[in-house]
Amino acid sequence: MAFYKQVGSVPPKRHTQFRAPDGSLYSEELVGEEGFSSDSSLLYHRGIPSAIVDARPWELPDQTLTPNAPLTPRHLKLHDLFPCEEHKATDAVTGRRLVLGNGDVRISYAVSSATSPYYRNATGDECVYVERGTATVETSFGALDVGQGDYVIIPRTVTHRWVPTGSEPLRTYAIEANSHIAPPKRYLSKYGQFLEHAPFCERDLRTPTEPLLAEGTDVEVYVKHRGRGPGGLTGTIHVVPEHPFDVVGWDGCLYPYVFNIADYEPITGRVHQPPPVHQVFEGANFVICNFVPRKVDYHPQAVPVPYYHSNVDSDEIMFYVDGDYEARKGSGIGKGSISVHPGGHSHGPQPGAVERSLGIEYFDELAVMVDTFRPLDLGEGGLAVDDGKYAWTWSGRGPSA
Repeated sequence: MAFYKQVGSVPPKRHTQFRAPDGSLYSEELVGEEGFSSDSSLLYHRGIPSAIVDARPWELPDQTLTPNAPLTPRHLKLHDLFPCEEHKATDAVTGRRLVLGNGDVRISYAVSSATSPYYRNATGDECVYVERGTATVETSFGALDVGQGDYVIIPRTVTHRWVPTGSEPLRTYAIEANSHIAPPKRYLSKYGQFLEHAPFCERDLRTPTEPLLAEGTDVEVYVKHRGRGPGGLTGTIHVVPEHPFDVVGWDGCLYPYVFNIADYEPITGRVHQPPPVHQVFEGANFVICNFVPRKVDYHPQAVPVPYYHSNVDSDEIMFYVDGDYEARKGSGIGKGSISVHPGGHSHGPQPGAVERSLGIEYFDELAVMVDTFRPLDLGEGGLAVDDGKYAWTWSGRGPSA
């Protein structure tokens, strides 16, 4: 993030001696992006952050990808992925099931009630949307309490774990980048402050407020990193001699944070607004948008639902979280659905949706959209819950009719 934070104890001058009460030196660690040329933070550890005492392979969840061929739009029913009781032994990291992916981004889904292992993604940043449930996300920067509607942004290589809280299973929609994830540049000044036209700002972000200072020895940390496995990924388990949350303080402009979708201020107009007005984050070759409850177009002749459009340069992935979806009525899509509208296929409202929408003044809908600029393939999770019928819903008949 652009703005500076200081948590816990740090010395008055960076890269100088900083000693514990017993006289020993703390270990200073720079966590930074783009080498030494972009945002960074300095963390002060009791132990040595580079120390490991063992390393062994971690077999990642199935990362196999299958091309969307023949090219068709698809309806994926995420709520069918996890049987009723399976969540009790599942965690939000190792339990992820890959739904869609390409060389830039992977989208996974998990329903969990178990605490995850300590984990760091060394491939890229993660944006995890909390569909339902509550959790504490413990990190080397401190803890974040999260719940329904939260986007949790975790920078690359930040060690963390998910600890579900409450009685309801934790439902998480993970967007893993091969790059960094940040607010759109057009929302920011040249120095990184949110501008007045941005639909959210620094006041809406929640960040760690105090160090965790956990104790422990020989702690396992699951690391996802670049390699020769499916999707170019490999997993390793590092055993570290001291707890990774041994940080007494940190400062800088790079850290995990939380933004709740309810704090997004929708941009509306007299006629239908295109998807970029709903953008919330961006990564390399993809964007994240959210569609929130809002007043819709107020021109007297306005058509509130989207016009038909061809995704020439992108695949459009819509995760339907809550509410009613005027443009998709009659398609079978509902809460927990994903629609896949691939580049090369023109898509838009279902038959009858345009007429039904005329005169409507408010949309009560909640959805998270990912647009990618390279084709998305189907993961094992996506293939498992494809309804097989969505492509034919505009015509009313399929190839067997």
